[in-house]
Amino acid sequence: MTPAKILAEASGVDVTFSGNTVLSNVDLVVREREIVTLIGPNGSGKSTLVKLVLGLLEADRGRVFLRPGLRIGYMPQRLVIDDALPLTVERFLALGGPAARRARLAALGEVAVARLADTPIQKISGGEMQRVLLARALLREPDLLVLDEPAQGVDMTGQAELFKLITDIRDRRGCGVLMVSHDLHLVMASTDSVVCLNHHVCCTGHPETVTRHPAYLELFGPLATEGLAVYTHRHDHRHGTDGRVVEPDHTDSHGDHA
Repeated sequence: MTPAKILAEASGVDVTFSGNTVLSNVDLVVREREIVTLIGPNGSGKSTLVKLVLGLLEADRGRVFLRPGLRIGYMPQRLVIDDALPLTVERFLALGGPAARRARLAALGEVAVARLADTPIQKISGGEMQRVLLARALLREPDLLVLDEPAQGVDMTGQAELFKLITDIRDRRGCGVLMVSHDLHLVMASTDSVVCLNHHVCCTGHPETVTRHPAYLELFGPLATEGLAVYTHRHDHRHGTDGRVVEPDHTDSHGDHA
């Protein structure tokens, strides 16, 4: 079997803002037809890593590689639209680029919200808006989909359906997916690889492997084995070269809830 081609790769990247280290020696690889999910507490550097992949930031150290000619479709975590702006869903998609109306309607159909084409965008639900944003990303015919908290504001049933849809899109289009998510209990079934990030890579690998890793258990605390995505991270440890927690570090202790 031919190895999957690399779409995007970060190697040993460091990013510092105003003297504060946001990313330290971080590696990331996304291959074609692969779904990679970034997890970690708020402020752990997930958004910064995504911005590096999107080319919106440059690393202070390390290397970011994008396959030449790579087309990226980006879905933001949220988008606020002025209530006074007269804009239908289909017209909103038209603002994103020169795609033909037929392509816009096809994208809405692919994410199962074609019925909303003529609906004022201010009148749709949070879950419907996430699907519209996904349709907007698909209009770029992406080789790589970058999804920032795609299930934001979506109820539990809607989240499961949305993650299945993302998997179906990957299977149908053959694209890679880089996803940021706090909803690990649902996203695990739709992910090929997980990267646990807290300024550095705490652990990475297949979901089943990650859920047994000491750093993952430390990240999620006692709820980890229940599969509930509630952050109770206390970063009071150091990692050895094999990723194992080797000893407490009482100089840095904090928690975060999502």
